[in-house]
Parts: sequence; structure tokens; C-alpha cells
Amino acid sequence: MADLAKNHDYHMVEPSPWPFVMSVSVLIMAMGGIFWMHHWTPFVFFIGLAGVLYTMYAWWSDVVKEANSGFHTPVVQMHHRYGMMLFIASEIMVFFGFFWAYFDGFFRLDDVQQYARVAATGGIWPPTGVELFDPFHLPLFNTLLLLTSGTTVTWAHHALLENDRDGLKWGLVLTVLLGAVFTAVQMLEYSEAAFSFSGNMYGATFFMATGLHGFHVFIGTVFLLVCLVRAMRGDFTPERHIGFEFAAWYWHFVDVVWLFLFASIYVWGSWGVAIQH
Repeated sequence: MADLAKNHDYHMVEPSPWPFVMSVSVLIMAMGGIFWMHHWTPFVFFIGLAGVLYTMYAWWSDVVKEANSGFHTPVVQMHHRYGMMLFIASEIMVFFGFFWAYFDGFFRLDDVQQYARVAATGGIWPPTGVELFDPFHLPLFNTLLLLTSGTTVTWAHHALLENDRDGLKWGLVLTVLLGAVFTAVQMLEYSEAAFSFSGNMYGATFFMATGLHGFHVFIGTVFLLVCLVRAMRGDFTPERHIGFEFAAWYWHFVDVVWLFLFASIYVWGSWGVAIQH
């Protein structure tokens, strides 16, 4: 028994069915998406999606139980942080691709080898006839919402470090509410858009970049809502709160990406073109 005793700081994870279940669920969801796009049936996609969502809940519940059982030692937490950093770095590269597509549409207008693309846009970027949003109306309001939410999540983090449970809970409540309002305002903005996803390259790049960010805001809001439930349950302590720390990292990442979107696509991209009022 002495030879089998744990004498290291690493956590040897128990055998789990969730990696296999997740792989099968993702495969079913991907096949269902293909069926749906070929106008067969959407049910296979939603069956796979249900499997993915349930697996996420069950798998992360196991991770929470491991944390509450004391398995997340400082060494384990350090490697968790490395993993989260790599995940955020991969997310940055995803957004970089959409920024590249947007700016590529502008900077190639002077390339004589891209005549067909120039003709398709009317020789300007955004294309002729596209009325853009006023950047200092709803987009500016959403910017203020996200900046404020970054402040409230930081307040919640510092409250947790000071073992201020009420400050932690109210900071998370305000952050979740601000994230939900941001999503609602963006949906309102999309409903009033004078251009669509299809028909021109500008609409495709605009909705892909801002829509992807909106999806990340939704995911971050759910992430923080789960942290709020865990905080009310008493899971987090000043010494052990890596789940909440990752949620705060993710939310600040979403804030920074929006600042780049607002400055480049909304403000810089609207100079000298028709504005929708």
C-alpha cells in the first residue's frame, strides 16, 4: 500500500466516458449539419447538439467535483492556466482570420489584378450602395456596456480575493445582466441592418466577425452565470477559484476583441460612406 500512495502533486484522472461520448456527439452533430444543409432533416443535428450539451455539463461537473475534492493542486492549476492561455490564443487566431478578410477587401481595391473584385464592390469599400450603422449610436452603447461589464467582473474578482461574498455575487449578477443586454442590443442592430449576409463581401465579413463575437459574448455570459450559481453555492474561496478566474479571462478577451471590432469595422470602416440613421 505504501508503494501505491500518492507522492506527487499531479492529478491522475479517473477513466471517463466523456471524451468518447463527446467525439460521437460531435460526429453526429456534424453529419446532421450536412444533412440539414442538403435540405434533408434537422433532427440529426439537434440530436448531436443535445449530446454535446449534456456531455459538456457532465464532464465539467466532474471537473468541479475534482476541484472541490482538493485534486487541483498548485501544479495542476498551473497546467490548467497554460491550457486556458493556449485556448485564448487559438481564439485570437480565429478572429484574426476574419479581420484579415475584412481588411483584405479594402486593401486589394488598388490591385489591378483584382479587377473583378473591384467591379463587384463599385471600386470602394464598403461596396457602393451599402448603408452602414452609425458607430456612435447602438455600437457605442454596446461598447460602453462591455467596458462596464469588464469593470464589474473585476470587482467580483477582487471581492472574492477579499472574501467579500456579497461583492462577488453582485459583481457577477451585474456582469451577467450587462452581457445579456449586449446580446439583445446586437440582435436589435441586426434586425435594422440595411444590408444582409449574402449579396456582397462586406456583409459576409461584417456578420461573420460581429456574429462570431456575439456568440462568444453569449458563451461568456453562460460561463459567468454558472460561476454565479457556484458562488451562491459557496464553491469558490480566495485560495481556490480557478474556474471563476478563467471566466474572467475569457470575458476580458471578449472585451478586447470588441474594441478592435468597434474601432476598425464600425468607426474606421464608416468614414466617408452612407450612414443608416
